[in-house]
Order: sequence, then C-alpha cells, then structure tokens
Amino acid sequence: MGRIAVVTGGTRGIGRAICEALRENGMTVVANYAGNDEKARAFTEETGIPAYKFDVGEHEATLEGCAKIAEEVGPIDVLVNNAGITRDGVLAKMSFDDWNDVMRINLGGCFNMAKACFPGMRERKWGRIVNIGSINGQAGQYGQVNYAAAKSGIHGFTKALAQEGARSGITVNAIAPGYIDTDMVAAVPENVLEKIVAKIPVGRLGQASEIARGVAFFASDEGAFVTGSTLSINGGQHMY
Repeated sequence: MGRIAVVTGGTRGIGRAICEALRENGMTVVANYAGNDEKARAFTEETGIPAYKFDVGEHEATLEGCAKIAEEVGPIDVLVNNAGITRDGVLAKMSFDDWNDVMRINLGGCFNMAKACFPGMRERKWGRIVNIGSINGQAGQYGQVNYAAAKSGIHGFTKALAQEGARSGITVNAIAPGYIDTDMVAAVPENVLEKIVAKIPVGRLGQASEIARGVAFFASDEGAFVTGSTLSINGGQHMY
C-alpha cells in the first residue's frame, strides 16, 4: 500500500481532481466532505475512493474524523486542505456569521486538520501538507473581505508550519489557484465571468486537473526540497 492521503472537500471540483491525481500516483486516497451525501455517494461509486463526512471547521469533529480514517485506512501521510466556502458581500452588508463561517472553515479547517495529522507525520519523519489558497488571497477581491482574509491567512499559515516541519521530513506548501472551471465559478453570472476571463492573459479558465498536478508534485518524494512555497496557477492573472 502506498502513502495515505486525505483531501478535504474532496468529492467535487478541484478536490475530486486532486483525489484522482494522487491515486494515479499510487497513493491510497480518502476524501472528506461536509454536506452533500448524495454527491459523496456518487463520487465513491464512480471512483472507488471512500468519503468520510465531518466538518473541518469543527475542531473535535475533525480530530475524531481523522482518528477514524487512521484506524480504518491507516496513518495519514499526505494532507490536502482544499475545503472552502464563500459567503460573498461587501463589508457593509456582511454579517458576522458570513465572516465567521468562512474563517472557521477555510482557515480554521487548515489548523484543525494539521492538529490531527501533524504529530503522526512528525513521529514517522515524513509528511506532506498542501494548502489550497487563492488568487483572491494574494490580490484581494471586491466583496470578499472574509474569503480573501482566510485565503491570505492560509499563505502565512503555510510558511510558519513549514518551518516547524522541515527537520522532521514534513513539507508544507500552498497552491493559489486562479479562476478554475468548477461549479463554484459556474455560479458566477455570465456577464461577470466574461469580464474575469478577459483579465486572464492566457484567455481561459483553468482546469481542475491543472491544480491537481501541482498538488501531486508537492505531495511526492520529488518535492522534498520545496517547503514554505506558494505556487500560483492562474494563467498569468496575478504576478508578483
């Protein structure tokens, strides 16, 4: 059996593509999800990848969920923090719940999952953590102070945890996707989406598989000398 990988928010979109890419690389993959049981069942039926339901924004539920995975599948070697939600709105109209839910899941989920997985990785002297940030955490985005703050926080979280894991054979990296052709982006009004694509130098949306290939590299043995890094995969939309 190869390395065991857990992908949060792994049953749809970018998460699903990551699951499939890691499995193609010989890993035993487990997906996490929080809400849609029907889509999770369909995902498992189509891919054969098991899906475990727990809310990564809830600390105790996450510890219990990861312990169950470790018991039933095996120790977690690779963690991909992909789970995320949006609750968009300008600050004047954003409720505290809109702010808190995004911070709790998008950023808090990274902390909760790392707390569950990092100690075992350190004991075994090998681990890979890949956090999915966002172009909007790098450049900001109107109407997304919550999402941009959480995703920006992920980039700082990545650099700090990378320093803690380096001497234990644990790498911690991030990927900052641009606009990817997923259900989340498909929900954007067509006229708005056209304006977004017009600002992407390569002239198109990204594909989930393109993000997954970046994750697969970070999760591999070949990526051992890369840690604390953020890889921007955005078609040139934001460069710095």
